[in-house]
Amino acid sequence: MAANTKARNERRRQERKLSKKQRKIRRRRKLIGILAAELVLLMVLGVGVWGLGKLDKFQDLDVDAEKVEMNEDMEQATEEVLKGYTNIALFGIDTREMGDLGAGNRSDTIIIASINNETKEVKLASIYRDTYLNRADDTYGKCNAAYKAGGPNQAMAMLNTCFDLNIKYFVSVDFLALIKTINLLGGVDIDVKDNEWEWINNYMYETTYVTGEYGAFVEGPGLQTLGGLQATAYCRIRAVGDDYGRTERQRTVIAEIARKAKTASLGTINQIIDEVFPLIATNIPKAEMIKMAASMMSYEIGETGGFPTLREDVKLDGALIVAPADLEANVRELHRFLFNEEDYYPSPTVLRFNQEISQRTGVQAKEDGT
Repeated sequence: MAANTKARNERRRQERKLSKKQRKIRRRRKLIGILAAELVLLMVLGVGVWGLGKLDKFQDLDVDAEKVEMNEDMEQATEEVLKGYTNIALFGIDTREMGDLGAGNRSDTIIIASINNETKEVKLASIYRDTYLNRADDTYGKCNAAYKAGGPNQAMAMLNTCFDLNIKYFVSVDFLALIKTINLLGGVDIDVKDNEWEWINNYMYETTYVTGEYGAFVEGPGLQTLGGLQATAYCRIRAVGDDYGRTERQRTVIAEIARKAKTASLGTINQIIDEVFPLIATNIPKAEMIKMAASMMSYEIGETGGFPTLREDVKLDGALIVAPADLEANVRELHRFLFNEEDYYPSPTVLRFNQEISQRTGVQAKEDGT
């Protein structure tokens, strides 16, 4: 126990040595969303020649990119702007059958990854899973149910129609992909708080039941190396800070995964590809992946954030939802965030959805627009 305390104190001392610039960079990294999904995106973008011969390992859910529903009400000027970006939907699937990534499962994390085709900057926008939206089938409710109803096809259609987007590619993953990746990287170093460590152990029970993966319980708080099962349980905690606290923990693990991946050997990367790619579903064509891989050294993760930014947590029919306040303003902000459109005006479809959502939830736009 004394040795463990000494090691933790030494790690804390090393952490304090970080320069002000490094700490500032960490604070500005507002990464929100499921860890495996972002990691998969980075792997798709950076797989390079090393993994091109293994792209057949991805699952095929038979989603035709050219048949994904788009918002026909968008103005031509908007469509021209969107042509300068490759937008990909990342789904973290809450499945109880590992490897089952199709319809029938909720997408408990939804991330819009927007790649600027000219600058190669990648922005990430997380759509909170309990956001009350039109689910692209004329029903309204929590947006994570769109994937359950119609798989990635309907979930992408929901994003396109509700937010005036042109998404036709997706990447879907589950818990096991994250666990295996972290284990292969040798774990991640996390400063576990006093009110978190017991919840990690609680979440480990169900995560083991679902994935068949095992790991030692966390013995207490402090800076320590978490294995794949422990880190995944840490990311799933909602009892401390609700969903917003959970995304903070996810961001912490993402930073650690990125740090460890930068120093991973080619053998480790190859093993991750062999073991993790079969747990991933995507409809990105090989030709598109190869084109992305050719530019892998140019891609940089830029600003990230969560949406809706204007929202209220309310109860509707006995369930807690995230109500946009209002959808129109949130779509304007999303387009400013992703595409630098300062004067964007949403489509008639968004305006119609906004009115319906306001009537159903009772949440109205604030007069000052905030």
